[in-house]
Amino acid sequence: MKHLATLLLLGLAVLPVDAATIRVHPGERIDMAIARASAGDTVEVERGQYPGGLRIDKPLALVGVGRPTISGEGKGDVIRIASPDVRIEGLIVRDSGDDLGAQNAGVYIQPGSDRAVVSHCDFAHVLFGLWIEKSNQVSVEDNLITGMREKFSSQRGNAIQLYNTEGASIERNHISFARDGIYVDVSHHARFVGNRIHDVRYGTHYMNSYHNLWEGNESFHNLGGLALMEVRDLDVHNNVAWDNESHGIMLRTIQDSTITGNVSAGNGEGLFVYDAEYVTLRNNLVVGNAVGVHLWAGSYNNEVDGNDFIGNTEQVTYVATRDVAWGRREGNYWSNYLGWDADADGYGDVPFEANELTDRLVSRYPFVKLLDSSPALQALGLAARQFPVLRVATIIDAHPAMRPHHVDWSQWLERSGR
Repeated sequence: MKHLATLLLLGLAVLPVDAATIRVHPGERIDMAIARASAGDTVEVERGQYPGGLRIDKPLALVGVGRPTISGEGKGDVIRIASPDVRIEGLIVRDSGDDLGAQNAGVYIQPGSDRAVVSHCDFAHVLFGLWIEKSNQVSVEDNLITGMREKFSSQRGNAIQLYNTEGASIERNHISFARDGIYVDVSHHARFVGNRIHDVRYGTHYMNSYHNLWEGNESFHNLGGLALMEVRDLDVHNNVAWDNESHGIMLRTIQDSTITGNVSAGNGEGLFVYDAEYVTLRNNLVVGNAVGVHLWAGSYNNEVDGNDFIGNTEQVTYVATRDVAWGRREGNYWSNYLGWDADADGYGDVPFEANELTDRLVSRYPFVKLLDSSPALQALGLAARQFPVLRVATIIDAHPAMRPHHVDWSQWLERSGR
């Protein structure tokens, strides 16, 4: 008990025992309140309109009361954080500058600003929503971020950009009309959970980052959904990517990662897998895409099992020189599987082969889909398997499931519009 009391006293000694609350009323200046605040103080801002260009260089909280508006008036950063332990909450942050070279942002968190928290804010007409650089344990949660929607995508900044960070928490943000929704580079041990992203280039653009969690994010009406490139040790589960023009989920140069329980529906390509090794893809629903999975560039040594591939115009595009085995344990479900289950064990009696000859016929000539279960198309598939001159390297599922693993698959097919 004596040691515990000593520890408690030491902890209290580092707390700002004289922390104060400074109130800013309409017509007063926030920067002056920040200047006279001490470390640990709270600056409360009443509802009203205030100029931006703020710099917070000490640990304090900047809290809106009644959602005041801070405008950068088209110049520079609206707010720049230049200290650890800063909290910003409940503000409308708008009208940053539009200089891509200067990386103008609604909130710029500069190097060393560890443990910054930005929550429950609305960002409107900002070039970058939040730029987070070389700062650790930053939390960005429950914000609405809208970029400069009148600009072309290439002229916008990213809604949330992280560079060289550790332990970030990016959760439950609603993002639209930026260049990329969440751009991540050289940032590790982070959480990206429950974000909703639409009308951007890539919902997430993610490179050179390891040991991160992507969970429960929704990405739709973008050029691409979730792009994970040059990465390893990721846990990607229960995300939804739908109605994206290009890919739903891109896995490019990825190792030692787990991709489970995701839905990719109505995209150009449900899964784009390039140079992936030692990756587990399990229990994903890939439905109603133009191409179900595009697999190439040495993507071997992966466990792909228990997934559903349903109603994709072309189930598989496979570019390689040798077969790859999927479904070694519980089998994947393929809606175009033409085999049978004579012993009623729930698995096909003959392997599924993603036969590119018939798949490409359907892709190039959609009317051939009318013959999907016809004897003619079955005979063509059989001929391709029997005669090597017609056969190409492909995906082989030794025990294809006869029923989908996802009982709700049809609602996604309806949403995909295919």
